[in-house]
Formats: sequence, structure tokens, C-alpha cells
Amino acid sequence: MTFDKLLYLCNIKMISLIFSPILYYKMETRNEFEFEGKAYNGFLMLFVDIVMLLLSFGVIVYGIICSPLVLVVGCLLLLVNITCWCGFLLLEPNEARVITWFGKYSGTFSRTGFYWINPFYSSKKVSLRARNLDAQPIKVNDKTGNPVMIGLVMVWKLKDTYKAMFEVDSQTIATSPAELGSSAKSIMNALEKFVRVQSDAALRQVAGQYAYDDEDGESNEPTLRSSADEINEQLEQKLNERLALAGIEVVEARINYLAYAPEIAAVMLRRQQASAIITAREKIVEGAVSMVKMALQKLSQEDVVELDDDKKAAMVSNLMVVLCGDDAAQPVVNTGTLNH
Repeated sequence: MTFDKLLYLCNIKMISLIFSPILYYKMETRNEFEFEGKAYNGFLMLFVDIVMLLLSFGVIVYGIICSPLVLVVGCLLLLVNITCWCGFLLLEPNEARVITWFGKYSGTFSRTGFYWINPFYSSKKVSLRARNLDAQPIKVNDKTGNPVMIGLVMVWKLKDTYKAMFEVDSQTIATSPAELGSSAKSIMNALEKFVRVQSDAALRQVAGQYAYDDEDGESNEPTLRSSADEINEQLEQKLNERLALAGIEVVEARINYLAYAPEIAAVMLRRQQASAIITAREKIVEGAVSMVKMALQKLSQEDVVELDDDKKAAMVSNLMVVLCGDDAAQPVVNTGTLNH
């Protein structure tokens, strides 16, 4: 092999070593995967750290008495021991740790128990447990333009820890950046604010596609009052589409409050009352006509009395007044004859 060819191969090797991290970052996955680094039993490493701590103190004492070089070795051993104490992880069921290596995502550690990993890994704890959100009622306009108050309750949980930590800017979600730390509580509270905002937007979008109620009573279109199952199903779909960006899964979403806005509530109540009164009157009139017809047929079939058209009209009028009136009828006793 000539010197030029050897130099060429060396240059190719150096270039590949320099740019291989860049190529790796370009090919890096943007999905969650399990942490593949070494994780040791926490109790075993706890015993090792205690032994190392005692040994480092013994070496330091011996170095103070005998040799400065031994003292330096003891101090270095103590520094290593202090660093090792930072590698312990304790995880309960449905909890996980997002592991990073100097800013690079290294996987999600979700094994339950007490473990020890390389202390130079950074980790943030997140909760995979189901969480409940009871959104306060908001004012929206339905399909017909009527202002209504509508609220929802939903159950959600974290599904993809990578998206939750790196696809959503938690600094802007939190009320203030100082509130956001590495604890699971602060991270989940920031994600809950994101869920609350997106649920508000999804609820407005779904509510605007349906009318509050079927005003004419003749349309077969679904409404917010009559089609609860369909509305809830579409609401879950819209929420999942919006929250998938943050790796959040909606377990269940339901509308738990629905009413007209206060400014039109009284008018709509009178409208509903009028509609109910009209429906009731129709039933009353229908029943009264049936009863009058039956009374006339019975009188005619059993020859109880003979009535001409004028008498029939008067009798029908009196019966309709009695049957359809709101107040009790005041009877008038006729002591004369039917024929004058």
C-alpha cells in the first residue's frame, strides 16, 4: 500500500469520526423507546457506595498521617463516591423517567423498583397514571347562533414521554418558568395546562357544529341535547387529534354541563313553556272531541233523547268548554223541558 493511499484512508476515517455524531442526530428517532443503558440493583449499589465511602475516609485519614499522595487518592475516591450517590432511581408503578445524556434523549426508564444508573445521565420523572380534568363551563355559539354554556369532564394519561417532554415547550405552558422543575408534579401540572387549553378549543369546535335543541320539532338532525353519545364520541376524536402532539391519550370525555347562556335563558324558558302548553292543549282538545263524539253517539244509539242540530251544537259547545277549561265547571240545572 502506497503512502498516498494510506493518507487517503486515514483522512476518510477522521472525517467519518467527526461527522458520525451529526449523522446520528439526523437519523435519531422522534418516538419513545425503552432505556437501553445499564441499570443495576439499587440495594447492591447502595452497599457498594457505603463501603466505598468508608474506604475513602480511611484512605484520607491514612494519607493525613503518612503520605500526601495517599491523601490525594482518598479525596479523589471520595469525589467519585459522592458522584455515585446521584445515580439512584426509585420508581413506583405507572411512573417513568425520561433519560438524557448531555441533552440527547437516551430512552425512557419505566422499570418499577430501586435502581442505579450512570450518575451523568439526567432524568426527569413523569407520571403515566390517569388524570381527571373537570373543565369549567364556557360560553359558545351553537350551530344556530344561540349562546350556550357547555362544560366537559375528561380522563387522560401520558402515552408517549418523548413527545410530552420534547415536542411541547413546557416553559411556555407553565405559569412561570421558575415553577417548572424536574419533579413529576411540576411537569404534569404544565401538561395539564396544555390539556385544558386544547380541550377548550376542541369543545368550541364540536359545539359549533350542532344546534342546542330541535326548535321546530320536525328536523332529524342531531343536537347537543338529544345526541349525547354522538357528541361525546366526536369530542373524544377531536381531543385525541389535538393532544397527540404532546403524547397524551384521552381515555374518556363527556359533556357534563349544558344550558342556555343567562342572557337568553329566560326567553328560551318561556319558549319551551309555550311549546309545552301548545302540545298539552292539542292533547286536551283531541281528547275532548273524542269524548263529545262518543257522548253524541251513545245518546243517539240508546234513544235517550232526540236532539236537533241546534241542541247538538249547544251541547257540543258546553262539553268542549267543560272539558277544555282550566277551571272547574259551574253546572246550571235546567228545570224545564228540552222542547219549548
